[in-house]
Amino acid sequence: MDDQAVRRVRLTLAYDGARYAGWQRQINGPTVQEAVEDALSRLTGERVGITGASRTDAGVHALGQTAHFDTASSVPDEKLPLALNTMLPPDIRAVRAQTVNADFHARFSARAKVYRYWYHCARIAPALERGLRWHVPVPLDDALMHREALTILGEHDFAAFAASGSKAKSTTRRIESVYVTRAAHDPPLIELTVMGNGFLYNMVRILAGTLADVGSGRLEPGAMDRAIRTGDRLALGQTAPPHGLALARVIYDGDNNIQK
Repeated sequence: MDDQAVRRVRLTLAYDGARYAGWQRQINGPTVQEAVEDALSRLTGERVGITGASRTDAGVHALGQTAHFDTASSVPDEKLPLALNTMLPPDIRAVRAQTVNADFHARFSARAKVYRYWYHCARIAPALERGLRWHVPVPLDDALMHREALTILGEHDFAAFAASGSKAKSTTRRIESVYVTRAAHDPPLIELTVMGNGFLYNMVRILAGTLADVGSGRLEPGAMDRAIRTGDRLALGQTAPPHGLALARVIYDGDNNIQK
């Protein structure tokens, strides 16, 4: 590529992670990164590599994954998502594209990430949303789950919330907001929304599973506070399945940071 003509593009993506082995390109299955890179290479005629803000795991979805790539292509920002979507599989969509400064980095420039987890709390499993909600066939006390979730607000050592295999150099993270709400229009639907400056490997799924265990009475309230104080993973509950989880948004300096 002609260095003088190269620009950096911030790309926002949504995808259904059900049939992918996660975000990051690997040899043991199809990945979102591979599909997007291949589509961009066909669109631009260049060999394009992309960097994502979050390496979502197998089966995890995204509403607002952010990635960046460099290109000499002249396709304008407003047309790039439409053109790219003609080359992507239907379970991956480019939502928007924006030319940014060359020092923008999808991962390292991120100020915060927002994740959502969806539970379907009813005796009968959902027919239409089964790939997007964790079916919990016992009653859940969403108000109790919300109170329990509030105990993780602030900056803490979340070592107990990291699954084995985590390679993080530090286990300290800051949780800026967390909510558990039941949908008035769809009472079986309970939604967990959590925003933080970063998350450990499987941290949100462990949080979601623990909240379900507290909400069902399997765990005593205060489990997460005890785990933070002791660093004991056994103080927490189960790891929720991946299909209820979605990366909702990645926030950068200059973005609208209000999260509802």
